[in-house]
Amino acid sequence: MKKEIFVGVFVGFIANAIGLFLAATLLGQGDDFLKVIEAASNEGFLGKLISLGAILNLIAFFVFIKKKQDYRARGVLLITVFIAVFTFVFKLF
Repeated sequence: MKKEIFVGVFVGFIANAIGLFLAATLLGQGDDFLKVIEAASNEGFLGKLISLGAILNLIAFFVFIKKKQDYRARGVLLITVFIAVFTFVFKLF
């Protein structure tokens, strides 16, 4: 059971990283990924960019639910909640 949750957390983290990369690439207008992240941090919308990256977690979650892999879906949900709390705290400070 713990292994399945860990697999879900790992998939959720990777999906969020890929989503962040895609969001930064699409919204960065051809700039380098690190330049986009730095500019987002300087302008105060890095949290929004990270939240956009979490959209891929939705896809992973529903794939796991459809395959009846509830513990993996729980792991994806866990990392999604963690990212939401992280962006909330990041926004406060």
